[in-house]
Amino acid sequence: MASGSSWTPKQNKLFENALVTYDKDTPDRWHNLARAVGGKTVEEVKIHYQNLVDDLKQIESGQIPLPPYKKAVGNKPYNYMNEEQRMRNLRL
Repeated sequence: MASGSSWTPKQNKLFENALVTYDKDTPDRWHNLARAVGGKTVEEVKIHYQNLVDDLKQIESGQIPLPPYKKAVGNKPYNYMNEEQRMRNLRL
């Protein structure tokens, strides 16, 4: 997922969490997403979102295999939504 700016893992996680909160029907969605991530413009957030959607389309079409996600880290459960939930949330 390459965009004009680099995104830290923390910013990516904030972005993913914000997508769950601010769906397509949320007023000022892009401004809310940018504010939730911090340090990104609305345009950067839109580009990042489109790159994510493009990546998901490639994964769904079998062009890119899913990475081998770990089930747990140490004694704590892994805190990422499964891929099906993530894709469903992106389409909202």
